[in-house]
Amino acid sequence: MTSLNIHTKHPTVPKPIQPIGRFAPSPTGELHLGSLTTALASYCHIKSLGGKWLLRIEDTDTERCDRQFSEQILIDLEVLGLHWDSDIIYQSERLDIYNDYLSSYLEPLIYACQCSRKSLAQYWSKKAVLANSQSDNPNKNKLNRQRYPRCCIDAHLDKDTHKQRIQLPNHTIGFMDGIQGMQWSNPQHTLGDMVVRRQDGMINYILAASIDDGLQQVTHIMRGLDILPMTTAQISVMSAANLSTVDYWYHLPLICHADGQKLSKQNLAQPIDTRDPSKLIAKALRLLQQPPIALDTPERMLLQAVAQWDNAPLKNKHALNLP
Repeated sequence: MTSLNIHTKHPTVPKPIQPIGRFAPSPTGELHLGSLTTALASYCHIKSLGGKWLLRIEDTDTERCDRQFSEQILIDLEVLGLHWDSDIIYQSERLDIYNDYLSSYLEPLIYACQCSRKSLAQYWSKKAVLANSQSDNPNKNKLNRQRYPRCCIDAHLDKDTHKQRIQLPNHTIGFMDGIQGMQWSNPQHTLGDMVVRRQDGMINYILAASIDDGLQQVTHIMRGLDILPMTTAQISVMSAANLSTVDYWYHLPLICHADGQKLSKQNLAQPIDTRDPSKLIAKALRLLQQPPIALDTPERMLLQAVAQWDNAPLKNKHALNLP
């Protein structure tokens, strides 16, 4: 029988009295309307609770991230009146911290892997052929090609010269999402053992975000729905790293075009135009289905938006379509 684990806060690490939220963009491009709504929602929500809003630049992917995009993100946020609390954290400057966790708290769960995408594709193709040849096999249409099949877990490869994976637990984890409702997932079944450090030394999102959210003592995370499937993995990594896990999760519906396509950098979403920041704030708040707000300076508009912030119009929604 599958065991269940309902996420609760870590008992050994004291939580800050003041709520702490964060916005953590990846500077692979400038802010677009989708990332702006995430920034605005996370800001208004945590400020409505009397909390701090931290800014973290998730730039460990040195191939795709660019410092000029980081700088432009900061400029845009300031023009919009979205002022962060405390110093900005740049993940590219924290690689030693992440590697320290890999060699200490997380070391028992880490193993080296030499599998390429091509070799894994071949593995799953062979599995599919075998399953389809067995007409009485009830699992022949249930192969999860996204899940790593642990080909290297007992190979004892050199961790310094191969990518590294972390073993995720094989039990169901539950957490309450303040927008999407109760969530249950077995991270081993849905994700498998995730890559946390690439062969070239680059630290992957799940490790860096988990460690930083713990070290920054983030209590409330509001982010896009596309990250929801990784949440039980993050809970698992934070727990294994002996970090206090996040108390409150909120996954926002995605901003989509009228045809249902997600607004994203990959889909060539246009950068925001901050020449009229007040109208831009009003547009984003309408998309987030917040109560009407009078056009004014960005600072005054944000004060009103914070005072009347309401998650209720967003509950159980997966998408918000552009007009």
